[in-house]
Amino acid sequence: MNTLETKHVYYTMHFIISLASSIMFTTYAIYYIEELGLNPLQLILIGTAIELTVIIFESVTGVVADTYSRRLSIIIATFILGAAFIFEGSIPYMNGGIVVAGVLSAFVLLLIGEFIRGIGETFLSGADQAWLTDEVGEEAVAKIFVRTNQLRLVASLIGIIISVAFASIALNLPYLAGGALYMLLGIFLCIYMKEKNFERVEHANVNPLKAMFGTFISGVSFIKNKPVLIMLLVVTVFIGATSEGFDRLWEAHLLEAFTFPSIGSFDTVVWFGIIHFVGTLISIGAMEWYQRRFDVNQPKVIRYSLFYLTIAQILFMIFFAVTPYFYLSIFCFWMLGIIGSITAPMYQAWLNQQLERKSRATVLSIMGQGNAVGQGLGGPFVGVIATRYYIRTALVLSAMLLLPAVVLYGKVMKR
Repeated sequence: MNTLETKHVYYTMHFIISLASSIMFTTYAIYYIEELGLNPLQLILIGTAIELTVIIFESVTGVVADTYSRRLSIIIATFILGAAFIFEGSIPYMNGGIVVAGVLSAFVLLLIGEFIRGIGETFLSGADQAWLTDEVGEEAVAKIFVRTNQLRLVASLIGIIISVAFASIALNLPYLAGGALYMLLGIFLCIYMKEKNFERVEHANVNPLKAMFGTFISGVSFIKNKPVLIMLLVVTVFIGATSEGFDRLWEAHLLEAFTFPSIGSFDTVVWFGIIHFVGTLISIGAMEWYQRRFDVNQPKVIRYSLFYLTIAQILFMIFFAVTPYFYLSIFCFWMLGIIGSITAPMYQAWLNQQLERKSRATVLSIMGQGNAVGQGLGGPFVGVIATRYYIRTALVLSAMLLLPAVVLYGKVMKR
């Protein structure tokens, strides 16, 4: 397979994933809060459920990708994720059924769905980046990651419109549609995704447990011998702790702190659609300008960008939480979206540039576990603060959890 074909499969895969995610997650908070009746602590615990699953299964699935096949791991992931999201979208029907009613609450059913989703996420985590890097080479991945992120944002724009339209009909409909898209993606990958540069671990069939254990040990040893990877692992933990609180609570904060301005017959669903749509549009333009202005393949550009943009991220998170003005809070949210759209692909590129081929997916999975640990530890704590005191206070605390990442990035800059 040549580079162009590989890129297009990768682009298509992430375009569909982002489309499905945008359809589901643009209005998911309204679905969780208004349809399923979750409170702030339950919102956080839902996130904790998936992160605990990731902590348990991430290394195992990453080792599978490094030992047997990245392609197989990705395809398994898409079908599991599709099934999980369809299950979550079907909860209103199950919760009213004769067998389920009175036995399993909507919250418990959602926990089950998130557990299934977590398994799927672990099969995907690391395997897609490892597959791409093997097929096109380390020197080409940075620009592909940036372009992929732009395509994700375009897909998100389309998904926002679809999400608002579907949620206006039924709040669970976006989840059913997103799950179906994942199923179609799995079929697409079965047909078009190839894997030519992957080197299967010797004796993987003869002694699979020994082969998988050897791959895992190789990945751990590789991290221990590279200080920059240890630093990135620690940073990942704090990023996870920060993102869990903010990602789960920002919609609840807007619903609690503000009365949404009345514009015609717009309801809350439409307002969240507008917020996501405009923010995504701005992020696309910002990313295009940034990659034209700076050489994103240069390690120095990546390091400086991550340091200064992480500082900006903390400030805008605090402003978002404390401002009493609705439109200023929306502006802060849009700025956070711009920052995330730039830093995410740079972090991915920097990380992949440090890795060796034979244990790439395993190391990426360990990084994923670090993120899950951060979310699993930070999430419930922030959720308790939000429930007992104010969501605003919990969001400020989430921003403060990102300060150690700034310190670590600063140390790397001085080298």
